[in-house]
Amino acid sequence: MAETARSHAPEAAPRLTVVAGDALRIGPADVGAPDALVANLPYNVAVPVVLHLLAEFPSLRRVLVMVQTEVAERMAAGPGSRVYGVPSVKLAWYGRAKKVAAVPRAVFWPVPNVDSSLVAFDRGADRPGVDRDAVFAAIDAAFAQRRKTLRSALASWAGSAERAGEILTAAGIDPRTRGEQLDIDAFIAIAEAGAAPAA
Repeated sequence: MAETARSHAPEAAPRLTVVAGDALRIGPADVGAPDALVANLPYNVAVPVVLHLLAEFPSLRRVLVMVQTEVAERMAAGPGSRVYGVPSVKLAWYGRAKKVAAVPRAVFWPVPNVDSSLVAFDRGADRPGVDRDAVFAAIDAAFAQRRKTLRSALASWAGSAERAGEILTAAGIDPRTRGEQLDIDAFIAIAEAGAAPAA
C-alpha cells in the first residue's frame, strides 16, 4: 500500500502510515485516536469489524464503509423492518447508520456476484452509567429466537420466562412484544430492569 501511494500520490505518501494487523484486534495503542473510518471491508466480517472499532475508539465520530448491500440494509434498518436485527440495534447504541449509495457491480474487476452499498455512520452521544455488555447480552438473547415473544426469547437470559416477564413489565414493555419491534432505548430499559433485584 505504501508503495502504491508513492507511485500515485508521491506528495501525500509521507502522510501515510501503514499498520499491518488484525482489524478485529487493533486498538488505540496501534493507531492512536482516529476520528474517521473510511474502508472497503471484507464482507464476511464487516459488522464485527465496525462494532469492534466503535467500541475500541471512542474518538471515531464518522464512518463510511462499503459492504454487501444486504448487510448495509441490516446495519441501517429501524425497528419493525424485516431486516432489523442484532447489527441494527448494536450500531444504534453508538449512533445512526444510513445507507447512502449503491455501488454498481460494474465498477469492480472481476465483477462480483453480490451487490455493494455505502453505509455512513455518525456517532451519537455517549451513554455514561449504562452497561453496554448487559444491553448487548439482552439484544443477543432477544434475537436468538426472533419469532418468539420477548417473554419466551429472554427466558434463558433472565433465568426463567416468569422472570423475563417481570423484567419486561418493569421496563414498561409488553411481554408479548418481539425483539424486532424495540429500539435501542427499549433494550437499555430491559437491561437496567434486569440488573435490578427481583421483587
